[in-house]
Amino acid sequence: MFFQKDIETMPRKKLEELQLERLKHLVDYCAKNVPFYAKRLNEAGITPEKIKSLSDLKYIPFTNKSDIRDNYPYGLFAKPLKEIVRIHASSGTTGKPTVVGYTRNDLSNWSDCVARLCTAVGVTDDDVAQISFGYGLFTGALGLHYGLEKIGCSVIPVSSGNTEKQAMLLKDFGTTVLVATPSYAMYMSEVAHDMGISNDELKLRIGLFGSEGCTNELRDKIEKGFGLFSTDNYGMSELMGPGVSGECIERDGLHFAEDHFIPEIIDPVTGEPLPPGEKGELVITTLTKEGIPMLRYRTKDITRLNYEPCKCGRTHCRMDKVQGRTDDMLKIRGVNVFPSQIESVMANIDGISPHYELVLTRKNYTDYLEVRIELMDASLLENFGKLEQLRQTAVNKLHTVLGISAKVVLVAPKSIKRYEGKAKRIIDLRNQSEKDSGNI
Repeated sequence: MFFQKDIETMPRKKLEELQLERLKHLVDYCAKNVPFYAKRLNEAGITPEKIKSLSDLKYIPFTNKSDIRDNYPYGLFAKPLKEIVRIHASSGTTGKPTVVGYTRNDLSNWSDCVARLCTAVGVTDDDVAQISFGYGLFTGALGLHYGLEKIGCSVIPVSSGNTEKQAMLLKDFGTTVLVATPSYAMYMSEVAHDMGISNDELKLRIGLFGSEGCTNELRDKIEKGFGLFSTDNYGMSELMGPGVSGECIERDGLHFAEDHFIPEIIDPVTGEPLPPGEKGELVITTLTKEGIPMLRYRTKDITRLNYEPCKCGRTHCRMDKVQGRTDDMLKIRGVNVFPSQIESVMANIDGISPHYELVLTRKNYTDYLEVRIELMDASLLENFGKLEQLRQTAVNKLHTVLGISAKVVLVAPKSIKRYEGKAKRIIDLRNQSEKDSGNI
């Protein structure tokens, strides 16, 4: 199924010609309308005339999240506010959010991109879609909302929270498509089953999950819990929101909307472009955004790109599921550890749930990792032998995958906090540990 078949199946050569034409226009547009970019491009000696091929993209300076925050709130906007019809923002650790703006044309392109990825996994105008993302400045909810409406879906804008009511509406409203974070979808299935709602009473068939990483192992548990076909999509507010890329029914990578975005993979340390098929940091240039265009935005997400045509017939390149972020990678005793690695291990051990926390501590200048994992069956807490056997299994499998020893603590069912949005898995106590030990 296609939403814009001519574009989604465009021959590779024609697609790259379109990208090059739009890239040249973008460089000119940024130089004329965004003082920040005018200065950056001038210092780098970049003009539209110097862009002869897509490979010349590498000469354009990167844009980082700090550039957006340094120009807070509207310094990177390319249009006056009277032409900006929507403003979104993402939260930040510094207290200042990253602010983005959309023109009417931006919103139309955005909804097209979302409609494409939803159609690619089988969503039609016969579907009833329940959006359990939080609305507000977050791009996820409204992004999916308008894309699903463009297809013709009946959209239920529930937002997040009040999970028992969410479960009731899934049943009573005959919801067929669920939009949520993977962790919240997992929690919703637990609550629904606790309320006595079986999968046979639900009409759910498709899950459109995003906003946080989801390993294949967690995906399988969600599918079993809710009896649906789970799909992943990718985006961030700096680029547009959801709809930058998304899976099709083949689930063999997330298709980019390459007529709107140019993806690259770079070495996160050197910044040098890597050849197709190599794993590295994802960098994206927005080709059609008018409100706040982005030249070579460093996402910090680790993935790889595949330029082979997909079995579904789409020709736009595909990205692997994000394997981690350069800024959420944990360095434990010299070893790089991604939370997704731990999630994959845990999901393959019978008897434990997909809910976990990672606690980082430091003693005598050495970092330690503790993995707290929920049990599926509380009765195991009373059987020391089986409990210790299960714990040791987790310890051994983690050591095999991570290459380091981690302490494993098995806790009672439903004792780890649930989240309605992005799950917070990491509890970093290293600075506090240093203070307590007198090293600071």
